[in-house]
Amino acid sequence: MSRSTTRPDTLMPRWRPPSPRSSPYITPAGMAALRAELDVLWLRRREVTAHLAAAAAEGDRSENAEYIYRKKELRELDRRIRYLQKRLPDLQVVAHVPDDRLRIFFGARVRLEDEDGKPTDLRIVGADELDTARNWISVDSPMARALLKHTLDDEVCVRTPGGARRYRVVAVEYDDAARLPPEA
Repeated sequence: MSRSTTRPDTLMPRWRPPSPRSSPYITPAGMAALRAELDVLWLRRREVTAHLAAAAAEGDRSENAEYIYRKKELRELDRRIRYLQKRLPDLQVVAHVPDDRLRIFFGARVRLEDEDGKPTDLRIVGADELDTARNWISVDSPMARALLKHTLDDEVCVRTPGGARRYRVVAVEYDDAARLPPEA
């Protein structure tokens, strides 16, 4: 019998393995949005540092709520700026429409019908453009992986935590105006 009363497999480790890298693909509109976000973050950072300097000049920083709040806000801004500065050079803009417009590739708008005939509209975009409110799914998601390279009227099986679900591809569309905006 072991002398230790705690089992090593029941301890909660702090270290977690890094999440897998997301694919580097992005739409032209997504790239423009990330660049605009970075510009806004730099402007916001200037404002926050000015407020932080004013709060620091007031004296005792340990009980200065304004100073503590601005330090936290500056940390969050710097974290997002660092992420964008590292991520933007790695991104590959997919600005072309595939030759086979009935086959599902990156950037496609897809209409699916489930087994009950209920329609679902999705758009396959990059991980940095994910927007569940607009039904934009990441190209790395299980749903997008199952859909890629399928064509109109194909039946697709998607494995979900609740079990396998079947969908039929009803429509596939691409944006014709997929052009990269000029760099600033």
